[in-house]
Formats: sequence, C-alpha cells, structure tokens
Amino acid sequence: QVQLVESGGGLVQAGGSLRLSCAASGRASAMGWFRQTPGKEREFVAAIRWSGGTTYYPDSVKGRFTISRDNTKNTVYLEMNTVKPEDTAVYYCAATPAGTPTYVSSFYSRAISYAFWGQGTQVTVSS
Repeated sequence: QVQLVESGGGLVQAGGSLRLSCAASGRASAMGWFRQTPGKEREFVAAIRWSGGTTYYPDSVKGRFTISRDNTKNTVYLEMNTVKPEDTAVYYCAATPAGTPTYVSSFYSRAISYAFWGQGTQVTVSS
C-alpha cells in the first residue's frame, strides 16, 4: 500500500504559476496527476515513470505543465505555468504499484491504471 499526500494547491491568477507536490510513502513504478471538476470524469494531466523518468502529457497542458520527481524524497512535482481558468479543478496524485511492467504511453493516461490515489488538492485559477 502506498499513501500519497498532495500539497501546493490554492488560488492563482490566470497566466501565473503554481507547483503541486505529492509525497509517496513507498516506491511506485509510475506516478501521475489527474484533475476533476464537478460532473466530469477524472482527466489525465501528466505522468512520469520512476525508472528512466519518461514523461507523458495530454495536448491540453503540453508546454505549460511539467512533471518531475525527486528520488531521494519519493516525491513528484507538477509545475504549472501560464495557467488558465479552465485549469481550475481538484488535482489528484496517483501511483502504480512498484514492479508494474512498462506499458505503452496510453496506459499512463488512464485513471484505471493507477492503484493508489491521494486525497486531492484544489487549484483555482481566476481570470
């Protein structure tokens, strides 16, 4: 079992920046960020494979968001730049179990691929 604790959410103006952190209690093969607004499905934001550091992004955030990891702290970060009001959501950190094989990129964009989830942190972007 891996416990995930997100932090760093808050209120930011459009065009500004925010950094989210996710501290994991144990090792994972990959970690990702998803976001959700009321009435909508959870949306993929970014993912990173722990070994090798390969990253994945949807077009909606590519070039604006950056996911990174700190192996020594078992922590993943999401650097959000040039934020837009449509980035407003609850952001969730997720992790796959250690030892999960490497799959094609689409695997990492699906919420069902992740076994462990954080409690979520609210990000609000004002216009």
